[in-house]
Amino acid sequence: MFNKIKSLTLAFFVLIFILSPNNAFAAKYPIILLYTNDVHCGIEDNLGYAKISQYKQDLRHQTPYIALIDAGDAIQGTPIGKLSNGNSIINIMNAIGYDFAIPGNHEFDYGMQQFLKLNDKLNCNYYSANIIDLKNNINLLPAYKILQFDDVKIALIGVTTPETLTSSTPAFFQNETGEFIYSFDEDATGEKLYRKIQQTVDNVKKLGADYVILVAHLGEHANVPRWSSIAVANHTTGINAIIDGHSHETISEDIVQNAKQQNVIITQTGTKLKNLGQLTIDTNGQISTKLIDNLTTQDTKITALIATEKQKFAPILNQTIGKSDVFLTTVDPKNNKRLIRSGETNLGDFVTDAYKTVLNTDIAICNGGGIRNEIPIGSFTYNDILNTFPFGNMCVIIEATGQQILDALEMSASNYPEENGGFLQVSGLSYTIDSTIPSHIITDDKGNFIKVNGAYRVQNVMIDNKPLNLNKKYTVGGTSYILKLGGNGMSMFKNAHSIQDEMMSETDVIIEYIQNHLNATIDNTYENPYGQGRIIIK
Repeated sequence: MFNKIKSLTLAFFVLIFILSPNNAFAAKYPIILLYTNDVHCGIEDNLGYAKISQYKQDLRHQTPYIALIDAGDAIQGTPIGKLSNGNSIINIMNAIGYDFAIPGNHEFDYGMQQFLKLNDKLNCNYYSANIIDLKNNINLLPAYKILQFDDVKIALIGVTTPETLTSSTPAFFQNETGEFIYSFDEDATGEKLYRKIQQTVDNVKKLGADYVILVAHLGEHANVPRWSSIAVANHTTGINAIIDGHSHETISEDIVQNAKQQNVIITQTGTKLKNLGQLTIDTNGQISTKLIDNLTTQDTKITALIATEKQKFAPILNQTIGKSDVFLTTVDPKNNKRLIRSGETNLGDFVTDAYKTVLNTDIAICNGGGIRNEIPIGSFTYNDILNTFPFGNMCVIIEATGQQILDALEMSASNYPEENGGFLQVSGLSYTIDSTIPSHIITDDKGNFIKVNGAYRVQNVMIDNKPLNLNKKYTVGGTSYILKLGGNGMSMFKNAHSIQDEMMSETDVIIEYIQNHLNATIDNTYENPYGQGRIIIK
């Protein structure tokens, strides 16, 4: 497996010839690149993979020049991904016939070794220009692939967000002593990433690429602006279009300027196959993009394969866990926009109450990005629980000072009013965010917390109806991702005393809370979708 990775890296690119049946001259037919991003195991959601597969086949009646691309975060997000460690999704992608794919941050959620196995299994393999094996000082993956349609060469360059180091599990990229052994070309300015991308663009241009398409898992409006697709476009030249992912934005065609004030197209499909993207290079060489949100015909072979993959886990997933009298939400009911990454919700209260109660701690915290779905009214199953908590995180108990807790809350609030996967839902405490005070958080080049260099946005922190004592030690319950591994940049807990390490999975904690503490019924204690007033924003 590693020899395969190394040989691909040394080769650095793969040249693919896709010829028309009669060897027609260049651009006799339109060139169509279909693209998906952030599917998150939504194999039957919205359009669904079966319809996309059939659409790809139907396009062959219009042009033989077609490729299918994925811009990351395909294999994680629902129970079928978790229970198969990503294998079921790769099986489906292979059957559809993807030609190019990049890893998003969540492709690493099953660990680096499993990622490398999945890379071997994926027929088209993964590509990314900016994932570096620091032990050997080489690219972990090939940086690009060149597709050749008759005389037209299209370079596809992969890029993975440097946020991966903190938004996936940091330990996956470290050795046993905590030293990072992988890099994503991260730094405090973004220049390292821009240079790597520019070098790769220059390389493919030397190889005769007529068009350069960046397939990126960055996000147009990303949590870290210096690593956004807009910033990359602004600081580079030679890129014609960016097929983007990560931020779940629906962008048919956005035009931004590169470093020479030339136009660059940015496009993204949203998430969970809400749309299929289509980039077309017409016979005059003009590039256009569009999003397709309605398809009717399904590929029956893919439909059957999906049913087979789902059936493997049906006996486990269909077990009834309990019932809920209220709808536990991640969104703001006023506008249906996601709220859990920027404000309190009843689901956030419920989850952290489960941690605090079952783990028997003073307080509990949970990052909003770790809560991925809602819990419906009525009976719900193990499948519903895993849809909401798909990461398989383990729960821990630590002892932290009031200062560490305050710093964590401040880090949580640093992006407000923008979303932040590290926004903390809480139990056993309450606090206020003063949004008129700018964030004074200082982070390192990987996005990890260093200090607060100015006034705190977070105020009036209360624990057990008493003001937070910065010098007192409190027991804190939550996941190892936040409290042990420093996920979402929460490095302030790195040296905190561990009381109990990885004692139960988060799903087991949730289930025990429901069945043994709530008598298998979530009642109207959690009826207010905005929660119980634990987080006040002014």
